Amino acid sequence: MVALGHALEPLRRERAIRRYTTGRLRRRYPDDPEELRASGLLRAWWYYGVELLPGVTTRGQYPPDMPMLPRVMLRRCDPAGMACLDLGTMEGVVPALLKKRRAGSVLAVDATNHCVGKMAAVRHYHSVDFEFRRVGLMYDLHEQLAGRSFDLVNCSGLLYHVFSPLTVLASLRALVKSGGLVIVSTNVTLDPEPVMDFNLAGRMHADGHTFWFPSVALLGYMLRYMRLVPIDCEFMPLGAWSRDGYAQLGRNTSFEKPSGYVSVACRAVDSVEMDDWMTDSVRASLEYHGLTDWRLADSQPRSTIRYRGAAEAKDFDLEEAVRERPPVMPPAETRDSHVLMLDAAG
Repeated sequence: MVALGHALEPLRRERAIRRYTTGRLRRRYPDDPEELRASGLLRAWWYYGVELLPGVTTRGQYPPDMPMLPRVMLRRCDPAGMACLDLGTMEGVVPALLKKRRAGSVLAVDATNHCVGKMAAVRHYHSVDFEFRRVGLMYDLHEQLAGRSFDLVNCSGLLYHVFSPLTVLASLRALVKSGGLVIVSTNVTLDPEPVMDFNLAGRMHADGHTFWFPSVALLGYMLRYMRLVPIDCEFMPLGAWSRDGYAQLGRNTSFEKPSGYVSVACRAVDSVEMDDWMTDSVRASLEYHGLTDWRLADSQPRSTIRYRGAAEAKDFDLEEAVRERPPVMPPAETRDSHVLMLDAAG
């Protein structure tokens, strides 16, 4: 029976998602805490914990004290007056935080409309407004979002869910203004070699939507290949998942390679220092020129977005930073967690 219940869980989740994509809760939101607690909105599946009324918070998929590294990194960016893009937005927590910090415009995108009803509730209860668009697979973002350009792009919790992480980076690169910021957050290994491990038989993560763990060494190289220069990072080791109460996150703590989750702040630049292979690839690769519209990327206006984290060092080494900096571990303060409170300042 337990196995049957586990097998039926995706179907139950899909039914709940469809039920709250549209419906009366998009037209009328309870303002009484008891009515809200009794509503289907609170019983729906939520990825993030979100406080909707004082003392009434949805139950997200993460423990309330689990650090949310992209949130930490985004706080070091200054989105005021800037054009922002959030990929794989779920209920729109990141867009809500950006709007609370006076972002000029925020576009949230996801593969499907699976969270639009809950997203509307977040907009309502947090008094924020942002745009949403369904884009399907995220391999042609520069075509689907043609005519748009962004000072800040959040690409977090996405690259391990796609068949080709590099293709996604190639697609989004053309949308970033010159000098803009991109936050890239993903599962990684600490293998010193530039390799990417496949989630064979769920050996790294039980989730059937998780495919790849690149090494930090490879991730840093891929980012530079896309002219996204790492300037800062935070890392949370696999050990963060081994504490009591964290088992439901699906990480396989018996995976043989040291691994974890990294969030990297990158600056979009006009050129990078290249080795011989990269020079040849940039010159002649059909993939490099066919999957990224470099003419569009090079024609983007210059961004004035500021980064308030560590001073940007030209010799910043992502692998070295992950190895030598103190890791982030639970418990997190509420402002660094996966829970969006009504009084959150961003």
